Amino acid sequence: MSDFTLSDLEAVIADRLVNGDASSYTRKLAGKGLPKAAQKLGEEAVETVIAAVTGSREGVVYESADLLYHLLVVLRLSEVPLAEVVAELGRRTGRSGLEEKASRAPD
Repeated sequence: MSDFTLSDLEAVIADRLVNGDASSYTRKLAGKGLPKAAQKLGEEAVETVIAAVTGSREGVVYESADLLYHLLVVLRLSEVPLAEVVAELGRRTGRSGLEEKASRAPD
């Protein structure tokens, strides 16, 4: 089992945005802007769902890796650190999902 974490991936993405060469996929994606990165995130989410619904365990693993990568790119471009998302998850711990949802302001 690898000791590689999402925080490690966040650091790799940050480094590639600053120090990566022109052939870096991360730099190319970021160079197209947040809307394109968000579009890619959506595509990866759909591919993950399709893999799950079709029962492809291997596909779920592969597509989830793509999904997490693209999510971290979108977070970085949105200037939202992963730690902030993790803190929000921690804040929600101990409350039922229904209770948490009911506490949100209506759309």
